[in-house]
Amino acid sequence: MNELITTSQNESGEITLSGRELHQFLEVGTQYTKWVERMLEYGFVEGVDFIVVYEKVDSQKRLRTYEQNDHQMKLDMAKEIAMIQRTDKGKEARQYFLELERKWNSPEMVMKRAMDYLNDRVAKLQTTNLVLEQQVSELKPKATYYDMVLQNKSLLSVSKIAKDYGMSAMKFNKLLHDLGVQYKQGDIWLMYAKYQDKGYTQTSTYVTDADSSKISTKWTQIGRLFVYDLLRSEGILPIIEREVNAS
Repeated sequence: MNELITTSQNESGEITLSGRELHQFLEVGTQYTKWVERMLEYGFVEGVDFIVVYEKVDSQKRLRTYEQNDHQMKLDMAKEIAMIQRTDKGKEARQYFLELERKWNSPEMVMKRAMDYLNDRVAKLQTTNLVLEQQVSELKPKATYYDMVLQNKSLLSVSKIAKDYGMSAMKFNKLLHDLGVQYKQGDIWLMYAKYQDKGYTQTSTYVTDADSSKISTKWTQIGRLFVYDLLRSEGILPIIEREVNAS
């Protein structure tokens, strides 16, 4: 089946499409904003049937970039709008949506979505387990000795340490990866096993809202000294020492 109108999938696994693209396909003569305002009078509810999105558009005619709104519609809303048009293009769009819905609900597609969901869950659980493993390893030094550095509030973000060397956090993280100190798992950096129990970092998880959380890893002062010694052995000095050497 040729894709007459581009569709996507929202976080709930429902088919959605652009109101502006539907408007263009239907060859409606009325301006989009006026047309969609009239369509919304049929009782469609924001947050239930559609969401409003905004996009930046480069206009050669206006010689500037401006922002326009669009409506990401669920398939049921698009089907009803297509039927309302009472035109050949409306009929074509509705038939396309019905066929799309039929294939979307076929056993093969249902199974594929279920497998995609399970794979995503497995990947997230794997990341969670690796984070927990690092957190357990980070706590080991506290059981063997009392370290003021690990107990006080003098924890540093990677961007702070990177700034000491005149680097961005992204470049600094890559450097530590190249030196075999850490690796990336999803969106976070984790220490390789041989460094996890040295007390170099502290990793914590905090809730951002009801459905999500973020992971934060900060360096201790011991970790900062470890990085200093490691980079110095590679001929990389912090800015302050470069200035002293230069003078």
